Amino acid sequence: MHHHKKLQEVAKFVSGLVAADLISVIWLGAAGHFPFQIFSITFPESSILPIALFDAAVLIILIHFGWSVRLPLQSPKEKTLLFIVGLLLGIIALLHLTRIAFGWDLTLGSFTAPEWLSWLGVIITAYLSYAAFHFALRMK
Repeated sequence: MHHHKKLQEVAKFVSGLVAADLISVIWLGAAGHFPFQIFSITFPESSILPIALFDAAVLIILIHFGWSVRLPLQSPKEKTLLFIVGLLLGIIALLHLTRIAFGWDLTLGSFTAPEWLSWLGVIITAYLSYAAFHFALRMK
């Protein structure tokens, strides 16, 4: 299997995780579990819509990449999409790394995420960011 096919399979898997996050945010909001803290920042009930919109946008990008994009890229639009995906994933990797560096707690309701979960987040999102930039630069 080519590397780009593996990356598309990862995008399909991650789209499931993002969909689960979107459903969780909507469920937590409907169940009245807001406000909650993450990265020592309190998210009020008014943050449900922006979080849901962000998750929906990421989900659309991942679904498009996982099921529609043919690699190597042929279109400048697809190159732009991969750059945006690479940038977003890079930011997420930096947020996880910042959490680790400053020892911030990641608390969702009564659950406090262990530090190893952020290490996993750094590794996965940094690799996917690198791969997105790598494929965007290899456009024919």
